Amino acid sequence: MHDFLLGVSYLSRGFRMLWAPGLRRYVGWPIAVNVVVFALLFWLAGAQFQQLLDWLLPDPERFADSGFWQQLLHAVTLILSWLLWPLFILASAVVMFYTFTLVANLIGSPFNGMLAAQVERLQTGQAPPSQDVSLAAEIALAVVGELRKYAYFLKLALPLLLLFLIPGLNLLASVLWALFGAWAIALEYLDYPMGNHGHRFRDQRRLLARRRPLALGVGAALLTMTLIPGLNLLAMPTGVIAATLLWTEQRQRLQDPLRPS
Repeated sequence: MHDFLLGVSYLSRGFRMLWAPGLRRYVGWPIAVNVVVFALLFWLAGAQFQQLLDWLLPDPERFADSGFWQQLLHAVTLILSWLLWPLFILASAVVMFYTFTLVANLIGSPFNGMLAAQVERLQTGQAPPSQDVSLAAEIALAVVGELRKYAYFLKLALPLLLLFLIPGLNLLASVLWALFGAWAIALEYLDYPMGNHGHRFRDQRRLLARRRPLALGVGAALLTMTLIPGLNLLAMPTGVIAATLLWTEQRQRLQDPLRPS
């Protein structure tokens, strides 16, 4: 329980550090890029939705000066248009809410390694080991690494989803799904500081399994943050900072579990 609560405590520390001098550009740019991407997608979806309405519904102006039935059709068409647009906006908001963190992590992955390196530099006075690769190669490796993580998460998620279909196991499935979510988010964000030190994803899972409650603590706290509208905009940079603080302070014990705290 001590390790779990210790992991939870890194969330508030990471959130407070968002505004630290030297970090703002690493925090601001990924958020700005994600907001622009989602705004563009929303605009494109809205344009396509309007075209769909134009195809499904007759032009109400054609019946404005016609007989009773035509005017009734005109009124129904207008009402449907007024009803369908709010439904579209609501559906878009729900999709955005559930996909923002996923898309944000994919788009922000090239920035997150740099943010983790800067946090470590501020905390320890030393930068992580330099990776002798070009910026383009670093971006490509970050995106490929992110997709590999998603493949691993999908491999775990599919059997858990099947449990929800088995009567009597629904409650157990809910508990296991929450644990999986916390573990997945912990791996997601700890990948950046640990990756900066050359640990591959398989090594990261092995090291974090030594102190799983610690990882589950920070993961559960971040999972809760992603479920709060508005705050989920800041979940990604907060997660990277919190994970980097955890790694810099707990690295020795993660690499040597017998080392005293």
